[in-house]
Amino acid sequence: MARETIGNPLSWSAQRLAGVGRGFGAAVDGIGSHDLSRPEVRRIGTADLRWALRKGVEDFAALRSDVIVAVVLYPVIGFVLAVWAFNAGQIHLLFPLMAGFTLVGPVAAVGLYEMSRRRELGLEADWGAAFARLAGPVLGPVLALGLGLLAVFVAWLFAAHLIFAATLGPEPYRSLGAFLRDTLTTGPGWAMIVAGMGVGAVFAAVALCLSLVSFPLLIDRPVGVPVALATSLEVVRRNPGAAARWGLLVAVALAVGMIPFFVGLVVVLPVLGHATWHLYRRAVVPGRA
Repeated sequence: MARETIGNPLSWSAQRLAGVGRGFGAAVDGIGSHDLSRPEVRRIGTADLRWALRKGVEDFAALRSDVIVAVVLYPVIGFVLAVWAFNAGQIHLLFPLMAGFTLVGPVAAVGLYEMSRRRELGLEADWGAAFARLAGPVLGPVLALGLGLLAVFVAWLFAAHLIFAATLGPEPYRSLGAFLRDTLTTGPGWAMIVAGMGVGAVFAAVALCLSLVSFPLLIDRPVGVPVALATSLEVVRRNPGAAARWGLLVAVALAVGMIPFFVGLVVVLPVLGHATWHLYRRAVVPGRA
């Protein structure tokens, strides 16, 4: 009869640290692409956008309670950022902060991509199973790409502040009413609007090109960040009109979802997240099993 032994605390700790180290190593290793061949991409059109959106609504209807749990934090974050802008005397950054959701939205939807993937395969698709996937080789590339979009978001806020300082600033506004009045009724205010919308569109286009299918691809296949980015850029290159229409749809939907007090994001973000997964399925040819 085998004797039961009590493990040495030091050896147990060493085993746990080794496990953590292996997980970290796998996450870092997953950032790179061992196979630099890109997946084949397809041409897509308006009919594909409609199909993806319809499938996104279907996924949301089927997984409603789980996806709401998965995304409820993001409206809270948006509300907290808005409160910070008021209290910190940074009212001029309120709109750039809200618009920034279009830049970092793909990061917020990572769990939703996995839910759609699992439902597609007939697997359990609750939020626990979805986030369990975001470990090991998947975690590293997702975090790396997410940090890239976060850098784009921070650069957008910096640019928005510079535009404000060159037009209505540099003194901050303490009243939202005064800020809106000067923005809408003065020459410098309209100059800020025009410049802000132009520069913001550039940042949005950059984020769209980088993330249109890259996050779903990383969830679906172990391709690494370079291949995921190259594939996303290729999809946009081959389908500029469809990509632009999709970006506009996402921007409008997120803007509507922020009214009132970001509550609408609880519905809008899941639908868009699921729809993005299905758009990826239409735009990228499936890999070999």
